[in-house]
Amino acid sequence: MVTKEPVRNPADTDVTRADSLAREIFAGVANKWTLLVINILGERTLRFTELRTEVGGISHKMLTQTLRNLERDGLVDRTVHPVVPPRVEYRLTEAGQALRNTVNRMCEWTRTYLDHIEAARRRFDSRL
Repeated sequence: MVTKEPVRNPADTDVTRADSLAREIFAGVANKWTLLVINILGERTLRFTELRTEVGGISHKMLTQTLRNLERDGLVDRTVHPVVPPRVEYRLTEAGQALRNTVNRMCEWTRTYLDHIEAARRRFDSRL
């Protein structure tokens, strides 16, 4: 049996279109929890509780939701080991590692411009 590749609508790749698949994907990865999880999972495979400890301030529900979305998008692999109690581990896929490179550059940008941004905020806030 031969399966056909879906025909891609060019509008799906346009992040400026509100109804595009690219915008949906972009919105899914461009949030603070996703970026933090990707950054931390890039170091090593982690269990849920280890990951939750590493991502300060994330709730159980939000981490579960974030990991499910990353798994759905093929950025995280979830491995369930057949032991009692169950042991579940998470690691980045190749696509997740590629995204982590972008996340790392964003982290570097933040560290580089942190003082600049703080000064700009002080100037802006002093005018209010």
